[in-house]
Amino acid sequence: MSIIDAQDLSKAYGARKLLSGVNLTIRSGERVGVVGLNGAGKSTLARILAGLEAPDWGSVARQRGATVQYLSQAPVFEGDPTAEACVTAGLGEWHRAAERHAELSRRLASEPGSLPELLEEQARAAEDVERLGGWDQHHRVRTLLGQLGVHRPEARLSTLSGGEQRRVALAQVLVAAPSLAILDEPTNHLDAETIEWLEQFLLNEYTGALLLVTHDRYLLNRVATRTLEVSEGQVYSYDGGYELYLEQKAERLAHAERTERNRQNFLRTELEWLRRQPKARGTKQKARIERAEQAQGVRAPKADKSFTFEVDVARQGKRLLELSELTLAVGGQPLVSGLDLIVAQGERIGIIGRNGTGKTTLLRAIVGQLMPTSGRVVLGQTTRIAYFDQERSDLDPSKSVFDNVVGDQPQIEFGGQAIEPYAYLERFGFGSKDYRQLVGSLSGGERARVALARLLRRPANLIILDEPTNDLDVASLGALEDLLVEFSISALCVTHDRWFLDRVASSILAFEGDGKVVRYAGNYQALAEQRQGAAKPQGAAKPQGAAKPQGDMRRTPENEPRERKKKKALSWSETRELEGLLDRIEQAESEVVRLSSELAAPETYQRSPGDIMALNTALDAARSSVDQLTLRWEELETKRAELEADGRA
Repeated sequence: MSIIDAQDLSKAYGARKLLSGVNLTIRSGERVGVVGLNGAGKSTLARILAGLEAPDWGSVARQRGATVQYLSQAPVFEGDPTAEACVTAGLGEWHRAAERHAELSRRLASEPGSLPELLEEQARAAEDVERLGGWDQHHRVRTLLGQLGVHRPEARLSTLSGGEQRRVALAQVLVAAPSLAILDEPTNHLDAETIEWLEQFLLNEYTGALLLVTHDRYLLNRVATRTLEVSEGQVYSYDGGYELYLEQKAERLAHAERTERNRQNFLRTELEWLRRQPKARGTKQKARIERAEQAQGVRAPKADKSFTFEVDVARQGKRLLELSELTLAVGGQPLVSGLDLIVAQGERIGIIGRNGTGKTTLLRAIVGQLMPTSGRVVLGQTTRIAYFDQERSDLDPSKSVFDNVVGDQPQIEFGGQAIEPYAYLERFGFGSKDYRQLVGSLSGGERARVALARLLRRPANLIILDEPTNDLDVASLGALEDLLVEFSISALCVTHDRWFLDRVASSILAFEGDGKVVRYAGNYQALAEQRQGAAKPQGAAKPQGAAKPQGDMRRTPENEPRERKKKKALSWSETRELEGLLDRIEQAESEVVRLSSELAAPETYQRSPGDIMALNTALDAARSSVDQLTLRWEELETKRAELEADGRA
């Protein structure tokens, strides 16, 4: 039985058409995922189905008696109730029955003359409360809030953070158990552990139909029984979750490509025939002309918009970052206690933990925005950080996309080459119609792409990302994953996106509360297997391939390295080597410039192919020499600084 049946839906904002002739049915118990690029119309479709926005054309029919609840990306509440009262209001009929019972109880105390009638009404209200779930609903509400990370149910909504308010709104929808729940990006502001809980709740406890707009690919893959893609005004339906959607979409695109190829071949044949024929034509010939004209009027399928994120990787040493006995506390509450961590070249560390445990605080200490309570943060001599903060605070919402990314620069230097600003912006999915759009008017995902474009225009060798996956669509997430993996760049990434962590992370830094931070080898799946193994009774078999924890990163007597006889300075030969390294690096870099200039000259290509090949080989060798000399210089310089510091101590 269908809960919602939408026919011929169309919606446009100005000249921008989001939906065009969309037909869609959602049946009882269905779990439907929705994907699409930022700005494609996913949230607009969700609001129309929820009855919060009217289509320009078309209709939405709802099953009689069906209830529909909608979770907005920016929920709005009436008044300023407590978190518990707000969620309890989601119980609808039960809440009204409980309120009626409480009101009758108050009247019994103040109107003794109406005792029989009031007692009878109170008994009916009590029966309604029992029928609708009993008197223990307040406990259920508090449990649900706790599972979603809201630990102050008595707090007023105005005192909660934006993320906490959104979790309250999610709890209100879940506790109502509607016929259809429409959830727009429900995993934003949730940590990975809470997302796993939500996933299990939707699979095992929630019995209604579900429309899930999300970029969380694990959640889509495990919960959705059907996936809708919103693209170019159309809605395409695929059976199954995210993986099956990818397979079926690839088949659809291949079929569309074959169809277009056949249409083009037909047009070429017919046009050639038309050119050869005389003006006077019979009935059959006219029919053939009409078929050719119809084929010519068919729109070719538009290719999916794709993104290519690139980074200009700065010269880097073996050790980019070292944290030594780092302790961080906020308001007297310890968040990180005695953390030792080394980030080496090419490492990509995913950072996870419950909200409020100190993940963002750690990043702010690394980039110098926050002073440690104790301990040291040491950057390598050649470390260049690109920091993507959660608030996208580097952007000016009153300026355009172009002005935020490019400013007054005529060209962008990237990888030693000058790039036209418009060509650079196209890599991040911004076409000519987007350049002058104000950043403040963009969607969250579009703003995130502007922030990435601004961030990646400068050379870097350590990228620090704080919740980069919030608001980004699946295509943008794939481009960001490709950037981190293919460029082998070092990264620290706070994220709740398990798919992202499984694809990108080489190790996981887990915030486990009370200042304890543990590093695990491998990706998120390896961490999950390790934790499952640790939770098994002693003697149970360990899962195959489970990652081994690197241990509690706080220094203890057991893991303290043995004392060695301290040296006070570099050896004589190391000192002489260090003194000459900068000159050698400069000579090697000059050779790179000379060879690059020679290869760029047009007359070079009048030589034999063997000469050109020799020049390319020499250039590769010169670049390798620069890298090796720089690594050695950084190694000796770091060693010298550490020995001098030990000597002063």
